[in-house]
Amino acid sequence: MDDTPHHRQTADWDPPTPSEAELIAALAESEAELAAGLTVDGDALIRDLYASAAQLEAIAAKKAELDALRVRIPNGTTNFDHSQDLELTYTSNAIEGNTLTAVETTLVIEQGITVAGKPLKDHLEAIDHFEAIGYVRALARQKVPLTEMDVRSLHRLVMLRSNPSIAGRYADQGRYVLTDSGRHSFPSPAEIPALMGDFAQWLGTVADTPDTAFAAHRRLVDIHPFNDGNGRTARLLMNLVLIRGGYPPVAVRPEDRPAYIAALQDAQAGGNAEGFDRLLYERLDATLGDYISASREALPVPRTTPPPNFEGKIPPP
Repeated sequence: MDDTPHHRQTADWDPPTPSEAELIAALAESEAELAAGLTVDGDALIRDLYASAAQLEAIAAKKAELDALRVRIPNGTTNFDHSQDLELTYTSNAIEGNTLTAVETTLVIEQGITVAGKPLKDHLEAIDHFEAIGYVRALARQKVPLTEMDVRSLHRLVMLRSNPSIAGRYADQGRYVLTDSGRHSFPSPAEIPALMGDFAQWLGTVADTPDTAFAAHRRLVDIHPFNDGNGRTARLLMNLVLIRGGYPPVAVRPEDRPAYIAALQDAQAGGNAEGFDRLLYERLDATLGDYISASREALPVPRTTPPPNFEGKIPPP
């Protein structure tokens, strides 16, 4: 499938480099933590800033290379997109406790096989998520602002078979999660419509950049507007924004789960989002590399010998 970006607010994204103000802010942060009795390495903070800037520059360079390769691939990377969609389905469900392996997920989706000993719900979740990704790719090709209904449609599709009674419906009960710092409660059902309205208004006006994609993920999880399926919907929304901006969708792998959950909890507890963004930028960097390799393999093979004519003869030069 074609991930060619639409052109709504997708001007070239220039990765930031640490400014003097950012370096001063990093030092100020370390001084504040020292005042609070915490042990901080100010030099490490500054090194992290420069490392982040270098990673953003690498991502921008890979994105430019991928854009150039896409122009030269007449048939796109359809097969690789399919394998990526299978991985997105496996990983996103696995993070939420789905017991299907990557191979089993593929068999369920491609061959309709029922895996012995695995819950029916896990099979239905695989089918739901894979079809939701297809919707994401189709929606990404539309040159219109994203809406609140788009977010609800993502949730409806990802829960369509596995939990149809809540598919696309806002939560009607409290939602809680137990974190290392205690029980965290999400906004009440009465607050959800207004919060989602504000979220959708923001989503419909911002540029389709990685920063926006990761912020959209965090903000949707913070609202937690559904009784279940919030994480899967947030990751689908994140990848929708990435594809709209011409980036490949990224998978948060099961091995990333501890760091991913910890970073989300840190942000929800009032901390910063640096750890969360750093993890997703690392995944985006790696995925861009995978897509570049797949695109190079898909380049047309240059002809060295003229093709034979209809009589099987080589035409004269």
